[in-house]
Amino acid sequence: MELQDIAWHQSVGQLIDSLDAPNFWVRLVRLLEHYLPFDSWVALLFSADRPVVLAESPTSDGRPDPLFQDYINGVYLLDPFYIASRENGQDGLVRLDDVAPECFEQTDYYRLYFRLNVVADELQINCQIDADRTLCLSLGSQQRFTPAQVALLSLIQPWIRGLMRQRLRFEEGLVAASAVPTWQHRLEATSQRSEMPLTSREMDVARLVLSGCSGKEIARKLDISIETVKVHRKHIYTKLNIKSQSELFAVFFKAN
Repeated sequence: MELQDIAWHQSVGQLIDSLDAPNFWVRLVRLLEHYLPFDSWVALLFSADRPVVLAESPTSDGRPDPLFQDYINGVYLLDPFYIASRENGQDGLVRLDDVAPECFEQTDYYRLYFRLNVVADELQINCQIDADRTLCLSLGSQQRFTPAQVALLSLIQPWIRGLMRQRLRFEEGLVAASAVPTWQHRLEATSQRSEMPLTSREMDVARLVLSGCSGKEIARKLDISIETVKVHRKHIYTKLNIKSQSELFAVFFKAN
């Protein structure tokens, strides 16, 4: 056993002792910083309702990050990690490359939120609590994580997930997060102002378009043809009186 191994076991033991401490998440993140570099982090709970933030990295002036507030207020609905957790929640380490849609970097969500808030890459350790809830620790970086860094985090993430699961019982007010209108309700409220409201299938297509899915990905997810996707997209633009994906994002963002 090497000195680094001994230091790891000592640190994990200290974290177990501090499971009920207010600074648990900070101590956990500081331990991870010894093994890989990252620039931002957030611990949150995903469910069918608004995500619950348990702890987050502070800004330089100690104030809440307005970009992150936008995320909580509704932009999370376009987050590839949130979408993946709702579609097929699972334990373990998840990389941005694993969940990002084909056209993710072409979306306004990427340009106006992700690139400014996360910058380059993101890793997320998921702990599936039950069929509806996923406890997550996300690590954002201004540089791409290297294969060696990903491999190391993958090696130690079972320890991290175990600590996260045990920590959850000490968190308070998790059920206090009130349900918020879904993206369907937000877009529907806007479409109601026109003479032709969006159909439920058009809502599905609109969400997938905003999240960065290509026509092929949308067709696969909804089990329809690419031509049908094109027809739905044309109807969406006509009904909302818009001409581009950027205008569709503006409609969604203003509805939040």
